[in-house]
Amino acid sequence: MWGIIPAAGNGTRIQPLAFSKELLPVGSRIDSNGVERPRAVSEYLIERMVKGGATKICFVISPSKSDIVSYYGGGIGHVDTAFVVQPQAAGLCDALFRACPIAAPDEPVLIGLPDTIWFPEDGLARLPDEGLSFLCFPVERPELFDAVVMDDDGAVEEIQVKQQGARSNWVWGAFKMPGQVFHDLYRLWCEPGRGDEYMGTLVNAWLARGNRATAVKAGESYVDVGTLGGYRSAIQLLARTGAPAVRAA
Repeated sequence: MWGIIPAAGNGTRIQPLAFSKELLPVGSRIDSNGVERPRAVSEYLIERMVKGGATKICFVISPSKSDIVSYYGGGIGHVDTAFVVQPQAAGLCDALFRACPIAAPDEPVLIGLPDTIWFPEDGLARLPDEGLSFLCFPVERPELFDAVVMDDDGAVEEIQVKQQGARSNWVWGAFKMPGQVFHDLYRLWCEPGRGDEYMGTLVNAWLARGNRATAVKAGESYVDVGTLGGYRSAIQLLARTGAPAVRAA
């Protein structure tokens, strides 16, 4: 199973930084020598993807983000790592679909955002293996995210992308799908007149063609670390949850 991590963005909301925002230190970990080290924010997502079944991680990076390659090298513990380049910023969909050549249609896919921290840690493991499913979290300001409108059975009706007056306070924080669905979405995205920037609008078009997606309300807390306010909130969240320093594999 692939874990695909879009990490090509410029991180303008939290600049100036002397390094990629995905390497922003948040919390700590214990290395193989027993020494406590700062923990990059993207390590939290990787940890959660591995708990969700990922055996391979693909970072989608920009040409200027070689520090991510240096940081993670050729592997993360026992998980193989690949790096794919998005030549220029062209939206989330473009970044994700850069991984299509290495993520085969018969391989399941997990997708998450590397500048977020969320709980529970095993949230991705709670998503079904069949079909497209979203791990959803309750937030106070859904208009800042992609709100997931669903029926009582969890069937997704609409994704409202950063919409004022959103009809749901549940937002997606990560999602899972069979590789075939990932490639089906890519083919839809390639159709004339599409080329969506946001995954939400693409999923809406996919649903309009009679396909289904499931919202799983298993999320408890979710923080976007891409702003100074979010960075402070992440520190507070880790303190509240008593998240221990993690020993590196």
